[in-house]
Amino acid sequence: MKKPKPQPGLPSREQILRFIQDSPGAVGKREIAKHFALRGADKIALKALLKDMTDEGVVDMAPGRAFHKHGGLPKVTVLRVAAVEGDTVWAVPDRWEGSGPAPRLRVMEKGRKSALGVGDRILARTEERGTGHVAHPMKKLQSGGESVIGVLVADTGPGGKPMTWLRPADKRARFDFAVADMGDAAIGDLVRAELSGRGPATKARVIDRIGDPFAPRSLSMIAIAKHDIPHVFGDETLAEAERAATLPLTPEGREDLRDLPIVAIDPADARDHDDAVWAVPDEDPGNKGGWKAIVAIADVSYYVRPDGALDREARRRGNSVYFPDRVVPMLPETLSAGVCSLKAGQDRAAMACHLTIDKHGKVTSWRFTRALVRLRANIAYERAQAMIDAILPGTGRGTSEAGGGARSGKHSAETSRKPSVPLHHPADGPPPPVGEDILPALQNLWGCWTLLAKARAARSPLDLDLPERQVILDVQGNIAEIRVRERLDAHRLIEDYMIAANVAAAKALEAKKSPVMYRIHEPPSREKLVSLKEYLESFEQSFALGQVITPAVFNRLIDGFSGDDRLPEIMEAILRSQTQAYYGPANAGHFGLALGSYAHFTSPIRRYADLLVHRALVDSYRLEVPGEPKGLPERSGLGEADQKGFSRIGEAISGLERRAMEAERETVDRYVAAYLAGKVGEIVPARITGVQPFGFFATVDGLGGDGLVRVSMLGSERFFYDEAARTLDSEHGRVSYSVGQRLDLRLMEANPVSGALRFELPDAPEGGFRNRPPRRDGVKKAGKHAVGKRGRPGNIRHQGKRR
Repeated sequence: MKKPKPQPGLPSREQILRFIQDSPGAVGKREIAKHFALRGADKIALKALLKDMTDEGVVDMAPGRAFHKHGGLPKVTVLRVAAVEGDTVWAVPDRWEGSGPAPRLRVMEKGRKSALGVGDRILARTEERGTGHVAHPMKKLQSGGESVIGVLVADTGPGGKPMTWLRPADKRARFDFAVADMGDAAIGDLVRAELSGRGPATKARVIDRIGDPFAPRSLSMIAIAKHDIPHVFGDETLAEAERAATLPLTPEGREDLRDLPIVAIDPADARDHDDAVWAVPDEDPGNKGGWKAIVAIADVSYYVRPDGALDREARRRGNSVYFPDRVVPMLPETLSAGVCSLKAGQDRAAMACHLTIDKHGKVTSWRFTRALVRLRANIAYERAQAMIDAILPGTGRGTSEAGGGARSGKHSAETSRKPSVPLHHPADGPPPPVGEDILPALQNLWGCWTLLAKARAARSPLDLDLPERQVILDVQGNIAEIRVRERLDAHRLIEDYMIAANVAAAKALEAKKSPVMYRIHEPPSREKLVSLKEYLESFEQSFALGQVITPAVFNRLIDGFSGDDRLPEIMEAILRSQTQAYYGPANAGHFGLALGSYAHFTSPIRRYADLLVHRALVDSYRLEVPGEPKGLPERSGLGEADQKGFSRIGEAISGLERRAMEAERETVDRYVAAYLAGKVGEIVPARITGVQPFGFFATVDGLGGDGLVRVSMLGSERFFYDEAARTLDSEHGRVSYSVGQRLDLRLMEANPVSGALRFELPDAPEGGFRNRPPRRDGVKKAGKHAVGKRGRPGNIRHQGKRR
């Protein structure tokens, strides 16, 4: 049966989007007009409609003026080969204009031998498969080269000839690349280069000089460049921020809370303060022993209006990114560290979450208002803790009675706390003095939190307490210290108030049947649980797959290893078994927190998801404030693009969050490598964190950073890899290397460019037990520094899974 022809007339947005998604080829304005039989004035109207859809982020315009669904891949597009791994070819979009990170596609070629090399460009048909995409090549195009971020280094080439090499910033890179053209860059510069050629003949041509990554406060430049993190605001965005900063603040349309002693507890060096708290015993006889609390959150939605330049840029960034040497903010500093930041002694716009808490710690009711606040103080965690410790013995570090015995580390809380980063700016002036007059307010906060913490313990959320590294820089920007961040009850207190407000926001929106941008954490998959079970068997620990899996199951497992040196490995294994949290409009609960409904509401300065929740509350509870802002969008609730694109926006900001986490982790690794660069050749205490057929990875105790010990450096015996036990065992059983094992290792290399470390056993002979040449000392291939012979080392056999 033939499909009915579309009726003449301008199609709806939904019809256009459906046609773009269903079309097998590239779709431009001409194809859309032809399909819907448009003529004359309708064609002109179609052009305007497509421009609106593009501006609102409903569709993207790909190179060649073809349209495709926003954040997705065109059905037919140009790809660039990024990697060739054996017989597998990986490609990325030649140009990517979506909100999230560019996807990586596996190229499905006919025939066994690939004719494609790194940097080759192809026209390909894309297909969604599973959770990713694959590409079917249609035509090979003129090569444009793969873009690589790295640092220029001087070294020798074949025959001892002086050469310039590009050292990639990727820890997984196995080769340096010979540089054919340096452009205007110099040795030591961080550059973007284009690779061309295949195999040993691969050459790098510098196309962009980024700067000096080793200047003080600059190592983060590598991650910013590598991950294409937007870090410069455009003129239009900055101009709108300046206009927004002049919006008047009046009590009209707001609840006046300026007389309440509300305080913000934050890192000592924080510049942006999104949240503040207040609590007092409830005088209602019906809630005897209960409390009333307010969580006041910066009213960012008042300043960042939907569909404006600020909004588009915030959505493109998705979140702020925190590095040891800088912050890449989601919003311009005029807002993030200025009028949006809740600073003591200054009137600020806030979204107030009023909570009623019963004597069991259960939040029984909530309401949301737009408010005007004037904080009594901005207090550092350490200062608040010290003031409470002076009058409430037994609180503070570690497990406390107030904390309900919960370890509640960063992985368990899904918290809204931002990392502490050295951001002292003398222009801010000295912080307001914190006096004894706020002590009653702190006592009330701790009193209310005692109940919240008990309720949380009864709920038994996932209780992982994994160490978090903190890089401390001195005033010149040099590394002063790297340490594990200390956990205080003050941190846990703020986390529990934030979680209560986040739950209230989700449930308040559900009550109004409003769209919700949920924070979702699904239960572990069966595949990951099977892997965890096999791992635990190597510890002689059973794990029943047939039981109902709840966070409490994992907590009992953790408690069983309490006081055991292997506890960190057990917690890391449990963490690996978890799914990754994400944002989306379809609620699936939060497994880690043991909550049925959860949203992020408490950090709109630095997370776009929170801003959407604020806007939804404005609409649902009619919180629009009076006034007509000049030069800004009129409304502060959800915009048209927000309402129609919740699912798409959730996918995009989830990807951007993963990008930020990876960039932050990589940068800390680079600082660790830079810190250890002066200790090369020394013996360091280490712990094995992973075992593979080619060797094992270890981390320096107290510092972190992964380094490899190659199997060729372990001894002259053959080694067998036991995949189930995750061990490397010597042929005659004399020695075994397993995850969690502590040992002394010699640090042989610390590379601040990639963050990679390399270790050897203290008694390993030069060149290894098999007399393999060390890096770049052996035979070199043209165009690359050889790392060593490829394939499995000769002294290893893969034993397979233990049955």
